[in-house]
Amino acid sequence: MRPSSPDHKPALAASSSAGAKAGGRTRPRPGERRAMILQALAAMLEQPKTEKVTTAALAAKLGVSEAALYRHFASKAQMYEGLIEFIEQTIFSLINQITAQEPNGVRQVRSIALMLLAFAEKNPGMTRVLTGEALTGEDPRLEQRITQLLDRIEASLRQALKLAATEAAQSHGSAGNKNGAVADYDPALRANLVLSYLLGRWHRYAKSGFTRKPGEQADAQLRLILQ
Repeated sequence: MRPSSPDHKPALAASSSAGAKAGGRTRPRPGERRAMILQALAAMLEQPKTEKVTTAALAAKLGVSEAALYRHFASKAQMYEGLIEFIEQTIFSLINQITAQEPNGVRQVRSIALMLLAFAEKNPGMTRVLTGEALTGEDPRLEQRITQLLDRIEASLRQALKLAATEAAQSHGSAGNKNGAVADYDPALRANLVLSYLLGRWHRYAKSGFTRKPGEQADAQLRLILQ
């Protein structure tokens, strides 16, 4: 699994054509089978009215036994951890790209926020993991992993806003600058506000059965939040 643009649904499964053939049938390699399991789990989470995903239902979707799943993952919690790791790798790779390419702190935050909303829209199942909805009743450590992930996102936003405050102080003092930042900009407060906005957008997207797009009017709203 490797990071990709949020404009395209990340591919969790590698092509089975690379697998070894036995008896005229293509057999996925061990790593490919793990990726296929995660892709199937993510697809099941994309169903708007889905019930709690069970290993029996997941095995049935893949056409294998539950025992076959446990040859690749010790538990269902490990499967969810695989999805969380994929989300982390993807979004933080993109955040690093944004901060490396965009020197302005306020624009960094806006780009990061829009990227996260686009990622959710293209990956509905992952959105239910980000909001914790898919993790209800699962191992408590999964909720802790999501909390840590959100804390990392907030830290990235806070760092960009610290840059914005420094830029404002150097350029225009308390009068502010053309990007909306002012010298007394509170990076921690504003970063928490942006994260809360993102969480609200993700929750509404999931609760609407993925019909209310998270990116609707988001750029204009973020400009208001960041001014």
